[in-house]
Amino acid sequence: MTDFADQIEFLKLHSSYAQRWLNSRPEWLDWLSIQGSKKVDIDGIQYLLSSCQEALAGPEQNEAQFMADLRLARQRLMLWIAFRDLNGMADLKEVTHALSHFAQAAVALSIAYVREDLRQRFGLPWSTVTDSEMPLMVVGMGKLGGLELNLSSDIDLIFLYEHEGETQGAPKSLSYHEWFTRMGKRLIKLLAEHDENGFVFRVDMRLRPNGDSGPLVCSLDMLEEYLLVQGREWERYAWIKGRLIFPLPSSPAFAYCERELDQLIRPFVYRRHLDYGVIASIRELHAQIQHEAEKRSSNHHGRSRDIKLGRGGIREIEFLAQMFQLMRGGTDPRFRIRPTLEVLELVKQQGIFPAEEVDRLKAAYVFLRRLEHRIQVWEDQQTHYLPEDESSRSRLASSRVNSEKTQDLAAFLRELDQHQSAVAQYFETAFVLDDAARLDNASLPVDWEPDGMLFPKSQARWLIWVDSPKQRQLPEKSRLIFNNLIRKAVDSLQTDQSISVGADLTLLRFFDLLEAIARRSAYLSILSEYPRALSNVLDLLKASQWGAEYLTRHPHLLDYLLNSRTERALIEYPERYWEEVKITLDMRLDDVMGGADGAEQAMDILRITHHTETFITLLADLGIGVDHELPVEKVSDHLSALADLILQTTLERVWPSVAKKFGLSADANAPFAVISYGKLGGKELGYASDLDLVFLYQAEETDFVAQEIYALLAKRMISWLTTYTSAGSLFEIDTRLRPNGSAGFLVTDADAFKKYQLREGNNAAWVWEHQALTRARFSAGSQAVGTFFDDVRFEILSQKRDVEQLRCEILEMRRKVHAGHPNSSTDFDLKHDAGGMVDVEFIVQFLVLAFSNTHRQLIRNLGNIALLRIAGEAGLIQIQIALKVGDAYRLLRSRQHRLRLDGAEKTRVNLGLEPQLVEAKEVVLSLWQEVFLAPSSI
Repeated sequence: MTDFADQIEFLKLHSSYAQRWLNSRPEWLDWLSIQGSKKVDIDGIQYLLSSCQEALAGPEQNEAQFMADLRLARQRLMLWIAFRDLNGMADLKEVTHALSHFAQAAVALSIAYVREDLRQRFGLPWSTVTDSEMPLMVVGMGKLGGLELNLSSDIDLIFLYEHEGETQGAPKSLSYHEWFTRMGKRLIKLLAEHDENGFVFRVDMRLRPNGDSGPLVCSLDMLEEYLLVQGREWERYAWIKGRLIFPLPSSPAFAYCERELDQLIRPFVYRRHLDYGVIASIRELHAQIQHEAEKRSSNHHGRSRDIKLGRGGIREIEFLAQMFQLMRGGTDPRFRIRPTLEVLELVKQQGIFPAEEVDRLKAAYVFLRRLEHRIQVWEDQQTHYLPEDESSRSRLASSRVNSEKTQDLAAFLRELDQHQSAVAQYFETAFVLDDAARLDNASLPVDWEPDGMLFPKSQARWLIWVDSPKQRQLPEKSRLIFNNLIRKAVDSLQTDQSISVGADLTLLRFFDLLEAIARRSAYLSILSEYPRALSNVLDLLKASQWGAEYLTRHPHLLDYLLNSRTERALIEYPERYWEEVKITLDMRLDDVMGGADGAEQAMDILRITHHTETFITLLADLGIGVDHELPVEKVSDHLSALADLILQTTLERVWPSVAKKFGLSADANAPFAVISYGKLGGKELGYASDLDLVFLYQAEETDFVAQEIYALLAKRMISWLTTYTSAGSLFEIDTRLRPNGSAGFLVTDADAFKKYQLREGNNAAWVWEHQALTRARFSAGSQAVGTFFDDVRFEILSQKRDVEQLRCEILEMRRKVHAGHPNSSTDFDLKHDAGGMVDVEFIVQFLVLAFSNTHRQLIRNLGNIALLRIAGEAGLIQIQIALKVGDAYRLLRSRQHRLRLDGAEKTRVNLGLEPQLVEAKEVVLSLWQEVFLAPSSI
């Protein structure tokens, strides 16, 4: 084990700064021999600053002594951190957090020192909002905000205060602006002024509104106006790291100040949608930084020696993290964290970047930050250049940059090059810096147009477009991108042999999409800069008219075509997947609920979540981004699970407002359940299916207000689910299957529902309502009420029935349904014609109602295919025909599903062209004849 003397020699060897201080303060060696083995934590920092704390409690102020105490505390901290860091005892997080917490504590102590002097001379500023003392709000930006300070960092600060006024409590008063300006100037002096003990921190105020030309401090109103009117794109990146460091979190004023600041900053930094514009913006900012770095490094043999701003340096890793934060932070609050390594880990967890690449980025970040500290600790200077002389480089190589071993110079330089090359590669891939891979947005030849033989309708559309006012009104850059995207799509479709028949239709769909996003330059840019995104968009447009229209209505979904990634967990681990979706959705809703427009934002979030998850399912359905297409049953399972999730979440968010209106506890679960019928009830939901819902509640007989309470809950739920907002719509809701249909109450007491279904009394359910009950299930709300419904359903379906009478009633109902869907064409209606899907559904409903009394396994809501198999195994129908009809039903559903995706309003086919469907129809008719002893509905 290395002894203390060797560790001190190693420290002195790699830091002339440390050697100088230890030589001038040999008594610190004894302290370091004890403290050096301990982690640098908040308690240790408080110990270092104890003399400064004592100065605040003293009867008289001695500014020179206070400044000396602060500086000596800083030097001891630096020695402590350098000792532990260089000797491999501290990881990167310990170093950066210790420096950041010390800076925060030093700011707080300095403010407390200055406040006392200002209080005695001019009184205190007072908040008219909180009726308490108004504090100086200090925002730590950059590495301080992210708890990532270097060993020799500046601290970037912004000074704010709540509102204007005049100080109170002293013979002479000042305006709040003057009072806080004096405090800010004194604070900077206490921290940054050099004396014989050095300095505490260099303070950089250039990130404040208007930079050096702006006032040192500004009110929240001034900040808001600045951000709205003058806030620039680079300031969005800067404010990602912005963190309120004073008042301290322990202060009563902290929560209020943080909330007020957050309300101003969040909408400026984060957009409410996925923000693709940041890609181009960060690329431009990166180019500017490259240019500046190249100018500064002209005497340092190139930017590769700048480990911060150079190619493959720290800044490129930070830009990658910021890109994901700015792009997604508006829709996913998890991306509003500040430390770079935490952002990268989240990117990895979300599958946005390959895990192996994220791990390499994280390793490079740690290596480069530790190297940065080695360079800076030599002379306590803020520099990021790798030294040129071999002896200095050899010293760095021996300083355990990788925290595990000492390296020779050649190995050290190889490792540095490997990290920088990896970072540069990932950065250039993420931002598509390879110009050859990006779309050429030069002007097209005047006579260019799509080939009229292959694209006759698109050619006409193009000629209309180039002469249209819409085209002329676009900014020149957007117009060039639009035109070149059409050209690129034409080139792609011409070379795609599989699309020759539908090439014109695909290009027309692409025209629709581009016209929808033409004024949203960020969406145009992502298609022009990411060839894979354009390729995947064309694949989707080829495959599905419905998908094309869905993407055109919701272009934010382009994100899910950018990397062609479909959530594998959705396919392989659906329960876990939906749990994660629910957690994320709740977090996003918690983030907006409570604000002035919280309900409106929450409704938008529900819609965006539904659009996103529907689109992810669609991509898997069409085989875009997966190895094979999802079968139609799995598609319906996913869409049904999504609908259940939306129903449950809507109920959870609406109930508190209803409970508050009636003086009930919002924390208590409402004895209320949503029962789904029809397609959702049978877990056969399609992409644009209505939801058939019944609302049940439980209440005491004497509770006459319950009907009013739960009717309001149901109405608000329906409003949340059906209202068309800026984000679009969710579902159409049909509640006519409730007892007594449209004439009945919107919500039904559970006991009354039971009596109705059991036909107790004059008000009784019809046979068709019991048919509907075979495809009903609990979807959301109180589990207790859901269990009550399940028990009622079991009791109803297991009743002994007159089979002949039941057969006649169902036949009559089938005739009515058929009459309501006439088909005068010669094509076969996959759903409603004899031998179609409705016949299969009626067969299953008859089997369930007729035989569940003796075959209870039929009561389970397993879907038509599984119930047919169970009936066959029970001998109620022939097992071979049961399996064949199950296959036929699957084929009919799949064919209907594809027709819907192709945009067909009616799912009818020419049987002469599809012999498989002829066989399916005949099998269904055969079973119908066997079960009902009569031909189907015609």
